[in-house]
Amino acid sequence: MTKEKRIQQVFTLLVEVGRKAGDGLPDKATGAALMCYASGVDEAEAVRETVAILKQADMAPLDVTGYGTPEEREAAGQEIEDDERELMARALAENAVIVAQVSPFFD
Repeated sequence: MTKEKRIQQVFTLLVEVGRKAGDGLPDKATGAALMCYASGVDEAEAVRETVAILKQADMAPLDVTGYGTPEEREAAGQEIEDDERELMARALAENAVIVAQVSPFFD
């Protein structure tokens, strides 16, 4: 039996994080939303890798929402800007998690 090689893809993930000592968020922030591009053979792997990386960075992931691959996003009618495509290509090429945007939450 030969094992079928699964192809790496890049997924768009929105991760909500809470507060944790050393997380690097602004002092009065109650948490944040992070837009991430993560590579993986499927979305579940991309989520697991993203959560692990954020925990290593002293962040406290609470929830992850997956928006799929670029092809899935386009099929859903979303437009993807060139700078976003560049970050996705980098995540795929480096087999990495790229945090593209951090939006802190305040009361």
